Amino acid sequence: MPAVRIAVLADIHGNADALRAVLHDARAQGAERLIVNGDVVNRGPDSVEVLQTLLERGDVTFVLGNHDDLLRLWHTRSEKLPQGWYADPFWGATAWSTEQLHAAGLLDVPQSWPLTERLDVPGLPGVLIAHGTPEDYRRGLSERTDPALVRRLAHEHGAGVLVGSHIHRQADAVLGGVRVLNTGAVGSPADGDPRAGYLLLTATPQGWDVQLRRVDYDRSGVLRRFETSGLLATGLSAQIFHEELLTARSLYTPYWEWSEGQGGVRTAESWQRFRGEG
Repeated sequence: MPAVRIAVLADIHGNADALRAVLHDARAQGAERLIVNGDVVNRGPDSVEVLQTLLERGDVTFVLGNHDDLLRLWHTRSEKLPQGWYADPFWGATAWSTEQLHAAGLLDVPQSWPLTERLDVPGLPGVLIAHGTPEDYRRGLSERTDPALVRRLAHEHGAGVLVGSHIHRQADAVLGGVRVLNTGAVGSPADGDPRAGYLLLTATPQGWDVQLRRVDYDRSGVLRRFETSGLLATGLSAQIFHEELLTARSLYTPYWEWSEGQGGVRTAESWQRFRGEG
């Protein structure tokens, strides 16, 4: 069996320092192929730099993530998004990142990225990679996923291993006889560990060797660029993204869900109430 070692990384979210650290580690580990499983951009200040860095390489396969798609939809004022979002100042960070990519001529690049990628090595279970699932890039896979869904996806796609991202935390579980892996996040982990996370897969005669790797890096630069780039001044969502990077905890999603129960109003005042109740 030829040696096959693949790095699968995702949820970079415009964090160039975290990306550089992971690329360096993957190279040191001997990865000969790189699969970027979505959400290259948005949230952080470095979306243009991150996308340019990856596009300049010759060994990258891209899979579409929800944030990669969101910025293009935002720019076109797509009807796929709630129309009230476009005038809502809460979305200032998304508007800012959209304009950054548009000015660099990169906004439409992810339009050609597929929703899935496969790894097929003779004698080993097929690996299906998607940002969420092949049906919904916002539905993350983990040890908490319904085993019936896992079995159905594996059967429909002829895979013995499912790899997802999106939830910003790593996972390794067997559900319904199918191995489920989550890469975790490069740019904004949500498990309390600020180190950048990615997945290293190695084909061996015994099966797929799985390493859920974590890579330390200095966060001071990206945190500073939230301010110097102008991103932090765009409003509440940027402030939440900045705090998520500081704490390595999910704040945006629970705040969104909480605010929906409060009438969908997302302001500095409601954010403070949410933090007080939490």
